[in-house]
Amino acid sequence: MNRLNVVTHETANAEQKTLLDAIQGKFGMVPNFLGVLAHSADALKAFLGLHGIAEAGSLDPQTRERIALAVAQGNSCEYCVAAHTAIGRKTGLTGSEIKANRAGSSEDAKAAAAVAFAQALNSHLGEVTQAEFDTVRDAGYSDAEIVEIITHVGMNILTNLIGKASQVDIDFPKVSLHEQAA
Repeated sequence: MNRLNVVTHETANAEQKTLLDAIQGKFGMVPNFLGVLAHSADALKAFLGLHGIAEAGSLDPQTRERIALAVAQGNSCEYCVAAHTAIGRKTGLTGSEIKANRAGSSEDAKAAAAVAFAQALNSHLGEVTQAEFDTVRDAGYSDAEIVEIITHVGMNILTNLIGKASQVDIDFPKVSLHEQAA
């Protein structure tokens, strides 16, 4: 049960309605966690701005979802695991790839380095070793892409915090934190 109500089009003020309409237009739905975030239009605008910038970066959509899955699993955010499993499938990730991502790896060698680096960043609050840093660089990631990986980890930690603290109702097909994707 939600600790915070989800702001809906019916309960939103004018500014919130504008933001929710934009989200609906872009994603075809307003995920519940964004409805929770809408309580503060400024917080929602900040998140959407960061999301838009991160989405425009050089990391491909599959790698962004791989990172989100690793971080959500690492932070035990059931909402985000469900959301990014569904979104990951839409980007073409297979069940076995999603399972690998949630475990901190990937079936793709280059992506595995990004996911492992993301998992290390999340697990150690940014205190990665030189070896972990060298591994992601040696896999072919540029300095800009490494910064983008770090940004995606931070953005996903924020969504994990929103999901867990608010205990927002999951509006994606549910995925157990303890059951791996098929």
